[in-house]
Amino acid sequence: MFNVKLIAKLLNSLDVRDGYLVKVHKKGLIVIPAEVRSRLGIAPGMKLQLFVEGDSIRLVVSRDLRSFFGADGEKALEVAKLILEERRRELEQEVRAGR
Repeated sequence: MFNVKLIAKLLNSLDVRDGYLVKVHKKGLIVIPAEVRSRLGIAPGMKLQLFVEGDSIRLVVSRDLRSFFGADGEKALEVAKLILEERRRELEQEVRAGR
């Protein structure tokens, strides 16, 4: 006799054509496998971009200032201003040097 629940669990965990078989829950939620989240650096609260391409869905990890600089919101603006100010100083030095 086959253990139907065990077989179903195994089938749900298998890679399917280099992808994963995931279940859509009542509210449209899906679970991204832990291996994928870890490999792509996806953490709770991160935003993903969703693209509909024909009859497929593509998810893209959206990179914000927090992922690059550890800052977001007001802190991100502060980081951006510091970067712009530093670049302005570099340009002034290049102009003075005649480059």
